Amino acid sequence: MLYYLFRYLGEFGVPGAHVWSYISFRAILTLVLSLVISVWFGEYFIKWMKKHGINEAQRSASIDPYGVDKKGVPTMGGLIIIIATVIPCLLLGRLRNIYMLLMILTTLWLGAIGFADDYIKMKVSKDGLRPIHKLIGQALLGLIIGLTLWQSPDAVVRENVTAEARNNTEEVTYKSIAEKSTITTIPFVKNNNLRYSDMFYFLGKYRTAAGWIFFVFMTTFVVMAVSNGCNLNDGMDGMCAGNSAIIGVALAILAYVSSHIVMAGYLNIMFIPGSEEMVVFLLAFVGALIGFLWYNAYPAQIFMGDTGSLAIGGIIAVTAIIIHKELLIPILCFIFFMESVSVLLQTEYARMGNKRGKKWRVFKRAPIHDTFRVAPGQLPADFKVLINWPKGCWLESKITVRFWIITIILAALTIVTLKIR
Repeated sequence: MLYYLFRYLGEFGVPGAHVWSYISFRAILTLVLSLVISVWFGEYFIKWMKKHGINEAQRSASIDPYGVDKKGVPTMGGLIIIIATVIPCLLLGRLRNIYMLLMILTTLWLGAIGFADDYIKMKVSKDGLRPIHKLIGQALLGLIIGLTLWQSPDAVVRENVTAEARNNTEEVTYKSIAEKSTITTIPFVKNNNLRYSDMFYFLGKYRTAAGWIFFVFMTTFVVMAVSNGCNLNDGMDGMCAGNSAIIGVALAILAYVSSHIVMAGYLNIMFIPGSEEMVVFLLAFVGALIGFLWYNAYPAQIFMGDTGSLAIGGIIAVTAIIIHKELLIPILCFIFFMESVSVLLQTEYARMGNKRGKKWRVFKRAPIHDTFRVAPGQLPADFKVLINWPKGCWLESKITVRFWIITIILAALTIVTLKIR
């Protein structure tokens, strides 16, 4: 809103109005504003939740040895993150930008699904929303995002083309016309562009349509996978919020270089007109997460619940899709990936053991972060654990910080892949 207001005032020569056209100015302003809103609103929200007794169910000591200290902690803190992200974007973002609209839709859509899950857990059943219903909601969002990027005339790219220049150097140029494309970036490959439609060359004139259909299904899969992985990572104070803030910074850097034709040319990646608004959104997202950590860091005064974790995962997934970097997700979101894989391995291995009348486990506990806080003697004596490490129980704060450090390394590696080919 303010962007359009000051652009209008700029037509009358109002001093300072032109600075609102700079992405760096608006992005930094959203970062500060979202952080302030998150910290300010968070304090009142926590008091209101405690007054009305809306608390997280206490975890069993057999699962969380520190759970006794978390009795009476409010949940649904994801509302703080959502409000602190969306309000600055509405005030400072370009609301006619297709990417900004998709990000706001993603935040509200998955936030609503998570809110329904948290509400049902507190008021109806501790099991919450049925998993199939959550998956359907995630899949519908993925289809909407994928189809919109397919059909919208504003969602276009200018593909990078490399040519041999003098002195055996490569010169990066761009196609003169921005166009619809299923192209994406492949890490560690010199010619780092993959066009999904090229995978269906055998379909002849139908390969473009087949490529877009594949892109829509890829979008749906990425949204479901990352949002659920993020949801599983939300099990310790500050864990998910910290990891997501780091990932958000990395995505903001990728979005910025993708929207800057000179930097995109230097890195030999595609130029995506309009993706600069993603930087505004992502810095609002990062500011909201940092503000939320003010209350969510150990010992947590509030939990984000599914309201936050599903929305956060969706934001990360849709951002990667929009800037055509979805194949970098396994590196950037490796922590989320491992959380999901650990649960799948644990479930399948336990099922195999049950068929043989044995109690088999791959890890001491899953998701993977839980295996680090299993104290000696907590596991039943008849459990056979394939990977019985670590031997002791780590402090929750140490586990969280170490996961942050891993995510920082992976975020740096993700950005470096643009030059390592």
